[in-house]
Amino acid sequence: MDSEILSLYTWTPGVCFRHPELSETDTVKVKTLHPRSSPDQDLRVCRRCLLALEAIRRAAAEGAGDVYEPGHVAE
Repeated sequence: MDSEILSLYTWTPGVCFRHPELSETDTVKVKTLHPRSSPDQDLRVCRRCLLALEAIRRAAAEGAGDVYEPGHVAE
């Protein structure tokens, strides 16, 4: 199932915001921040972190009685 979820996203090299100390790896953009005093900044996550975020979404959907549909972390 994990590989199916990961295949729903477009991966590009970047730095995961959850552990920026690691080197560049495949990441996906999950949000763009628009700070007033600096240029826009994309928040990117690695594969492991994306799966963690999908698990949070799945639990929230199940808790609310909604249908979980993977592939929408960035929405």
